[in-house]
Amino acid sequence: MIGRLRGCVDGRGESWALIDVGGVGYMVEGSARMLESLPGDGEAVTLAIETYVREDQLRLFGFLSEEDRSWFRLLMGVQGVGARVALAIQGVLSSRELAQAVAAEDKAMVSRAPGVGPKVAQRIVQELRDKVPESVFSVSSGSGGQSGAAATGADDAADSQAFADALSALVNLGYQRVQAHQALLAARAGADGEADISTEALIKQALKELV
Repeated sequence: MIGRLRGCVDGRGESWALIDVGGVGYMVEGSARMLESLPGDGEAVTLAIETYVREDQLRLFGFLSEEDRSWFRLLMGVQGVGARVALAIQGVLSSRELAQAVAAEDKAMVSRAPGVGPKVAQRIVQELRDKVPESVFSVSSGSGGQSGAAATGADDAADSQAFADALSALVNLGYQRVQAHQALLAARAGADGEADISTEALIKQALKELV
């Protein structure tokens, strides 16, 4: 099985790229996002590879990171999702955006991909919501109301920590991560514009959303 290719770009098409490795050209399929991010022809590239072997074909799918490949595997595990749909989703959403969409059960965001209808998007967020990396749930949605890069960075860091602490507290109270995350996002939206959103304030407001 091929897990990685390190070589030079030697041409590309609408949905594939040819990677020359020691004089052997490997045709690698990929998402639009991946193909657009490839360096120019003749330049070096390293791709994580997912190999699919069938009775009548051998297909190589390329990714710029192991995280992207992991999400491809997860998507392919969802009923009704094949390689074409998985790559279409990864073509419009980065791995981080996809993780956040699944965590928030935002099927509308997933259905932005061509060929992905509401039913398939709903199935994706439902089947993958318990497989989202823990770090995604502690991501702050950002306040954006401060001026100055340093001040904004400090405020965002504190805000993100308050969000993470509130999420941990709600999970310890017995709420599911996805439910708690959604409630905290609603609490954050309701508190938009407040200068200081404490952990306690977030928990209090989130509990109202969870009733």
